[in-house]
Amino acid sequence: MHSYDEDLTQQVMDHLLHRLRLDPPPLGRLGDHQELTLALKDAIGPAPQPPADVLRTYTGALEPTVVSCDHPAFLAFIPGAPTKAAALFDMVLSASSLHGVSWLEAAGAVAAENQVLRLFADLAGLPPSSGGCFVSGGSAGNLSALVVARDTGRRRLGLDERAPVRIAVSDQVHSSVGNTLRILGVEALVVPTADHRLTGEALRTALDAAERDGGAPVVAAVATAGTTNAGIIDDLAGVAEQTRGRNLWLHVDAAYGGGALFVPELRERLRGIEHADSLVVDPHKWMFAPFDCGALLYRDPKLARAVHTQDASYLDAIHGADGDTEPWNPSDYAYHLTRRPRGLPLWFSLAEHGTDAYRDAVAKGAAMARRTARLAERTEGLELLREPELTVVLIRRTGWQPSDYYAWSKRLLAAGTAFVTPSVWEGETVARLAFLHPDITEETVREILASLLTGDHFPA
Repeated sequence: MHSYDEDLTQQVMDHLLHRLRLDPPPLGRLGDHQELTLALKDAIGPAPQPPADVLRTYTGALEPTVVSCDHPAFLAFIPGAPTKAAALFDMVLSASSLHGVSWLEAAGAVAAENQVLRLFADLAGLPPSSGGCFVSGGSAGNLSALVVARDTGRRRLGLDERAPVRIAVSDQVHSSVGNTLRILGVEALVVPTADHRLTGEALRTALDAAERDGGAPVVAAVATAGTTNAGIIDDLAGVAEQTRGRNLWLHVDAAYGGGALFVPELRERLRGIEHADSLVVDPHKWMFAPFDCGALLYRDPKLARAVHTQDASYLDAIHGADGDTEPWNPSDYAYHLTRRPRGLPLWFSLAEHGTDAYRDAVAKGAAMARRTARLAERTEGLELLREPELTVVLIRRTGWQPSDYYAWSKRLLAAGTAFVTPSVWEGETVARLAFLHPDITEETVREILASLLTGDHFPA
């Protein structure tokens, strides 16, 4: 099984080359459960199958039912569109079986990843001493950072390691943060938002009340730089003022909005992010890296090492038990141990294209969101629900019910025009378009908006 197979290699490479040449790639379609069950019947059994037959099952039955996130008209959720350079180098990473746990095993890979992390830290305004590692995404980053926030807060207050504490979050915080707090056994101090945005004043009021309510002490606060549903940026400067004044940990979830750091006029909207004690950015979103690539940074990495470093006799070699001190072990900065150096494809793409190209590509997504907002405003029967702060546009179609939006979404995908899924805004189902791919065209946007008016799809 581990021998080189020229025929297998050539067949797979031929498919990869075909896929990479598609511009754009096929949007994909919804999958039918019975169809897929039939296609996969007998795919895995005791005897081998010819590579061509297995590949044919994939290309003919499986791949078409996966919506292509790198299609310019993938406007649902928060898309991901890796550059060709990043996608190609991800193949090198996989084919080479690179491991990224420690400096001992992967010094070159870790050094390159750290160069990218340094770029992000500098863009965010974090100090030269800051650092971290790449994780699988925002959920893993939030979990890893908040366990450090919890344990650091307990030590600061002289509390037992099991003592109850609270972490302040807004009522708009990402679902992964709520899940993290449940996993950690930490109570959330939920702070009401004004217009869906956490402000310093609201946090001040909540923290003052928490000091009087007899509950567990608050040790940290979470702010969001780009909510998933609407791209809203919290009052980072105001929140930071409260956390710094009270010696609380500030965690900033910039999984989506972190791409804005590349663009000076958007970076200003993130003012205050430089005060973060921990920061999560997902390059597989607005920085055009392959899945699964999340960047986790700490202002003071030694606090994370104190929480996350795993001790075991077989790990002594990577921790310098012979007296040598390793420069950097990514396993010391998150809950993981085994990991692939998922930051390398991004490093390769950044090195090849340069940061100016990234700045321009990020800016295009924001510009298209603004143009779409103006088009919606000028279109009778459509209502722009709020001005986009980043790249999410929310639109109401006058007179529509939830079923109308979902039927419209399915028709758009079936026609190969776009993948747009509805969302709920203030209790009402609406159309939600998230722009990240720099190659999305205004022509496609006009076609989508026209289909909203008719409830159907009009070919371009």
